[in-house]
Formats: sequence, C-alpha cells, structure tokens
Amino acid sequence: MTPDAIPWDIYRSFLAVARRGSLSGAARALQLTQPTLGRHVDQMEQALGAPLFTRSPQGLLPTETALALVPIAEAMESAAAAIVRAASARPGEIAGVVRVTASEVVGAEVLPPILAGFCERHPKTDFELHLSNRTEDLLRRDADIAVRMVRPTQAGLVARRLGDTVLGLHAHRRYLEGSPPIGSLADLAGVRLIGFDRAGAPSSVDVRRGAIFARDVLPAHR
Repeated sequence: MTPDAIPWDIYRSFLAVARRGSLSGAARALQLTQPTLGRHVDQMEQALGAPLFTRSPQGLLPTETALALVPIAEAMESAAAAIVRAASARPGEIAGVVRVTASEVVGAEVLPPILAGFCERHPKTDFELHLSNRTEDLLRRDADIAVRMVRPTQAGLVARRLGDTVLGLHAHRRYLEGSPPIGSLADLAGVRLIGFDRAGAPSSVDVRRGAIFARDVLPAHR
C-alpha cells in the first residue's frame, strides 16, 4: 500500500487510537475488534514508513509524526461527516442535519427557541449544537454554521450580521454602597471586576467609546 492509497477507514482507526490512547478504547468507540485496529495501525505505519505510536505504561503515545497527522485526519473526518449530512437531504427540500457552533451563552440562552421554531416549520431538519467559546474552523468543517461575536478572518466564508447584543457591567448594591459613586468610565478605574476563569477566554471587555478593561492592564483593586 502506498501513502496515497490509504483508505479512510484506516485513517479513522488511527484517529480513534490517537484520541483514546489504546487499541481497546478505539475498538469500543468504532465497534471494531482490537486486532482490526492493530492491523490498521500497522498498515498505515508501513505505508508511511514511520512509527505512529510508542507503548508506555500510560498506553499508546502518538509520535511526532502522528501528532502532525491528527489535524489532517480530523479534517478528513469532518469532510466525511459533511458528505453524510449533504446526502441526507433530497434535492429541493430543507432537510438533514446541520451542525451549529456558538458560544455557551448564545447556545444556551438565544438559539434554542430560534432552532425550535425552525424545526417546527421544517420537521425533517435536525441540529447539532456545539457550544464552545473557541472559534471553530469552518473551513475544516468543524461546523456548518458559526454564531460569533467577531467577524471571521478566514477567506472564503460568508458572514452576515444578525443583530446587536447589549452588554453591561453590573454590581451588587452592597458593593456600590461601599465605593465612590460611578458616573463615568473614568470612575471604573480601580473597581473589582469578575471576569473569565479559563485561559483562552476573552480577557477584556469593550465597554463604550472604545474603552477596554483587561485583567492584565487594570489598576490595583480596592
């Protein structure tokens, strides 16, 4: 077998092993036998001429070659899923499965009634909601539609503005009673802000007139 002749089922087995770290876990996920998974990995290694996993007490660890191949295999997986979704609808009818990614707040508070109304009008449609504050890669078909608060930077995507969202800063009355009056943006200097707790989440809030308050540039709290 040559590298350009590796079939998708072997790549799928490779991706499952890379994700689960064992042949047994990958076999359960794909509902295949461990010997079949092991044979697929061996065939892929022989075709590429490079080892993909090393054995350790923790299981099968991917090599550098394998780590470089994982995102490519994930793109193939997304493309295969997109083919299934596209084939699930007949020409001329609105039907099939649509994968939508959105932030946790939008996905939990805004989208459910909108999607429910759409499904009532088009009962042959189903939606998969992927809630994440990450910006998913639509070109890799991580999702079909993304609802985001920022404009996409990738070329080839179609973007439409859906509307405005009102954001605000809120405080408990007990906190305000013990602080100087806040009448302007300048008065916010030094107040205590509660922000995001995970790396990769937005670290700043654009309030009004371009004023930005970020965790790493805020003055000392009082």
